[in-house]
Amino acid sequence: MKIGVIGGGLMGLALAQRLSAQGHRVTVYERDRQVGGLTTWHDYGAFEWDKFYHVILPSDAQLIGFIRDIGLGERLCWARTLTGFYVDRQFHSMSSAVEFLRFPPVSLIGKLRLALTILYCARIDDWRRLERIPVGAWLERLGGKATYEKIWKPLLLAKLGDNYQRVSAVFIWSYIKRMFSAREGSAQKEQLGHVAGGYKTLFGRLQSVIGQAGGEIRTGVTVSRVAAAADGAGMTIECGTSAERFDKVLFTSPANVLRQVAEPGLVRDDARGREVEYLGVICMVLVTRQPLTPYYIVNIADPRIPFTGIIGMSNLVSPTQTAGLHMTFLPKYVDSNSPVLRRPDDELRHEFLEGLRLMIPDLDERGIESAVINRAIKVQPLQVLEYSSLVPSIESAHPDFFVVNTSQFTHMTLNNNEVIRAVDGFLAAYAERLAAAPRAATASVASPSPIPHPQRA
Repeated sequence: MKIGVIGGGLMGLALAQRLSAQGHRVTVYERDRQVGGLTTWHDYGAFEWDKFYHVILPSDAQLIGFIRDIGLGERLCWARTLTGFYVDRQFHSMSSAVEFLRFPPVSLIGKLRLALTILYCARIDDWRRLERIPVGAWLERLGGKATYEKIWKPLLLAKLGDNYQRVSAVFIWSYIKRMFSAREGSAQKEQLGHVAGGYKTLFGRLQSVIGQAGGEIRTGVTVSRVAAAADGAGMTIECGTSAERFDKVLFTSPANVLRQVAEPGLVRDDARGREVEYLGVICMVLVTRQPLTPYYIVNIADPRIPFTGIIGMSNLVSPTQTAGLHMTFLPKYVDSNSPVLRRPDDELRHEFLEGLRLMIPDLDERGIESAVINRAIKVQPLQVLEYSSLVPSIESAHPDFFVVNTSQFTHMTLNNNEVIRAVDGFLAAYAERLAAAPRAATASVASPSPIPHPQRA
């Protein structure tokens, strides 16, 4: 079977690897010059590492299994880490039950309600009723107004901005559910992991195994149109003036790109005019001679600070992998249409460093080797109220075209374990369809025609 995959991020390449291993001839189309999507890497000068921060939990069974399947199991590294909280202009360690009980910004009753909120979230399995409840109202009802105003609301504002008022309780439930699983044993200490060399190691291996299986990865290629083949059986992918026919096509890019490139009538639309909205991110990566904090992650509840948190990657990744230097990620999440995403690097660098000085007054800038601004416009879907009604269906109006992308993550946080879970779930559910010969669509789907191409994919 000849299969085209649109999108060369982790989802697209994982699909390509699985399908190539089954004997299919797979071609991947990626707009950027480098594969990886949101999981891609950057050259920081003395070393290369991920553009954005990623972590593997011990409970990430699908991702860990995938890493082992492609022969990288021995490259998995694990470390115990610490969690911090910044509130009332002070750092507080929150890495144990004792430290939680000593946490001064919240009263004893507030701590009890906070703990019960987390435990309650971790034990909820039915998420559907939560997507009809605003996250702020839900957290305030569970934890009380004082705890909500002191802890939850600043965190929601930092992560979502004013969008938090439109987001459902699924957002915080899925986050707590995932992070709660990072705790292990009676000591309740966090153990987190990564692949040695970062995700560049994983993508290097994927490119190799896909190529060895006869697959092809085309980078720097913009898909302008996806349409039914002229005789209705199979699909055509157009890139500029060239077109190629495939037995099946899998689409993994964002939902808005799908609507730009898919021929009219190809995508089933049950969203009643509503669109999937996305959050974007600006992430300043500091490369320093010394670590900035002892924590892997610092949650920030302070409106003065222009970024969402501090991720001390060197508290997870040994500096021996980063040329003896230390990495700290400072992310800021904004609406994908926000003008902040278009601000010059120098302005953002200055603003972030000023915010960091508020938190660390004795910050020695002479120890900063570099401050790199990375940004992505569409990082994760915004889980607004009744979000599941907006999600594009896996099945299209044509039997040979499928949509598999992160907008379909209705009740989970965006992370690489869920990406692999989605890939394997799709391949299991549609195994017969992917093995069957192309057949003409019964629905009315227009054939390719010389109409102006939509915006770039």
